[in-house]
Amino acid sequence: MPAARAVCYRAVAAAAGSPLHRRGTPHRMRTAKQIAGRVLVVDDQPSNLRTISALLSRKGYSVQTAGSGEDALRQLAEQPPDLLLLDMMMPGMDGFELLQEVRANAAWAALPAVFLTAAHDRELLLHAFDAGAVDYVTKPFMPEELLARVQAHIGLKLTRDRLERVARERQELVNLVAHDLKNPLTSIFFASDLLITGQTRPERVPRYLQMVRDSAEDALGYIRRYLETQASARSQAGAEPAQACLAELADWLERRYALQLDERGARLRIDPVEEETTVAIDPLVLRQVCENLLSNAIKYAPGSDIELSVHGGAPGFLRLHVEDRGPGIAKAQQSKLFTPFFRAGAVDTANEASSGLGLSLARQIIEALGGDLRYEDRDGGGACFVLELPEAPR
Repeated sequence: MPAARAVCYRAVAAAAGSPLHRRGTPHRMRTAKQIAGRVLVVDDQPSNLRTISALLSRKGYSVQTAGSGEDALRQLAEQPPDLLLLDMMMPGMDGFELLQEVRANAAWAALPAVFLTAAHDRELLLHAFDAGAVDYVTKPFMPEELLARVQAHIGLKLTRDRLERVARERQELVNLVAHDLKNPLTSIFFASDLLITGQTRPERVPRYLQMVRDSAEDALGYIRRYLETQASARSQAGAEPAQACLAELADWLERRYALQLDERGARLRIDPVEEETTVAIDPLVLRQVCENLLSNAIKYAPGSDIELSVHGGAPGFLRLHVEDRGPGIAKAQQSKLFTPFFRAGAVDTANEASSGLGLSLARQIIEALGGDLRYEDRDGGGACFVLELPEAPR
């Protein structure tokens, strides 16, 4: 899901029976005192810092203080606040110079800044707004006025943050749906194209028709999952953990991809898996991740057999290996392999554009479930993707 994890990944993990979710991992913010916002006050007069800090703290704000512009920049680098309240005239780096440094940093560029000033000069105040200030308060200030301005600008900033977060989560959800619909739709196109053009043996026709139907059902299933993911996470918070049988996964992958590889002169080789081998993940989510790995192998290892096998991992975990004999991933590219929009190469044997999202999304989903997805060079040449998942409780 990253780091930092997007809400849609956490919700998918919850709906899929994440062990972390089931344990009810506490969140600090549930027990910590709620704060109205964070304010960094910058003033070279200690008495002003004490007065403003006491006033804002009583109203529920978390207050940091800095006695100089240089000190303010250090604190900004450690933890950016929601509002910068700074004196206009200070020795050394004054308020204008500090604000210029703040606006030049992309991470702080949108931080609202309110000047504290004893000046009433119109040109100086206009210069303050040109420098990027959103407001000013004249000294000596009325406590009610200062509080009102702080509340207004922090409220606007926190509202903007929420809107930006919602927009990011919505885009991440769109990326998930758009990418994961590609695999079943590609299977539908592959099977229907062979049926329409008559390029397949008659005895395979029923299997291709079934592939079309199964792929359509999977596409609808993905849509339902993502549209209902938050409600599903809430309703299933106390439900039994999801389990996926690896033997059933192997059968499904064989039905879905064996013919596609055969048409390309390759084979899907699956080591036998014991029937009772299960992992703690929703079966549809596991199929989705494995489809990403297989479709990548088909695109970037043309003509190579693809091998799937199950191995023991760390205590309480199982590893699923997806291996091919293609060119593998160059050392220089391996560190970027799971970053969004990264493409391992220009090869496009499946005649489809790669979004560069598949591996990134797959890793985020798996990590949200407490597992791991990584790449290893295969002995003798080729690629090996290792999917490590917690075993399901018996």
